Amino acid sequence: MPLGTVPLSARVSSLLGFADTERRTAASYERELAEHRVTESELRKAVARDEVLLRQKDNSIRQQKMLTEECHHRLLNNLQMIVALLSLQSRREANAEAASRLSIAADRVQAIAGLHHHLHSMDGTPTVDFKPYLDRLCRDHSTMSMSEERPDQFLVVEAIELRLPTTIGIPLSLIVNELITNALKHGKGRITVTLAPAGKGHALSVSNDGSELPEGFDPRACKGLGMSLVSSLAEQIGGELRIDRGDAGDCTRFSVLFA
Repeated sequence: MPLGTVPLSARVSSLLGFADTERRTAASYERELAEHRVTESELRKAVARDEVLLRQKDNSIRQQKMLTEECHHRLLNNLQMIVALLSLQSRREANAEAASRLSIAADRVQAIAGLHHHLHSMDGTPTVDFKPYLDRLCRDHSTMSMSEERPDQFLVVEAIELRLPTTIGIPLSLIVNELITNALKHGKGRITVTLAPAGKGHALSVSNDGSELPEGFDPRACKGLGMSLVSSLAEQIGGELRIDRGDAGDCTRFSVLFA
């Protein structure tokens, strides 16, 4: 090739001792840059697709939350309607025993509604903070007992802060509701609900100043549903039901020991 036709850059490279590899590397760099640009374009498209999917997922989650809230409110409204119907029928019932059973059934449904509301307020966590539930349950019972003109009775909660799995918390809530209902019906004066450590586990107890239970009292042998329900639920959580006269021997105390 005549000297005049050789590019100036090539002559400079030759004079400086650069090999042709440097010129090939520069061309390779251009190709690599072009490939990067293609990859960047594909990544941008993939990110855009992911953003669309995320927006769709967010919309789906919001709709699911709305449906959950709607189901929650419908369930609570239905439970409250059942409570109202049972209470109304109880007040209209001429037979005293039937009226009492209807009233107790209303209390049980109300306890389930209260627990459901408490669990829902914790946003579906697998555990339940049990002390606030006990406080609320006792306030509800106190309101009902005062409305029935029984000012001689009052409820006191002496409970530690304790988070329980819902598999234990739900049966315990039904147990304590039955025991409080029983204490309000048969006891008098101060009714104390206690949640405290006991051995390697905890004890939930309800005590009242009522008359002493007969010697050899067996809750399983009771004809009423309440004590049978308490015994069954205690077994369900692997607990033990104990009945005694309290530490000072001056009250009737029902305790459920659980791990």
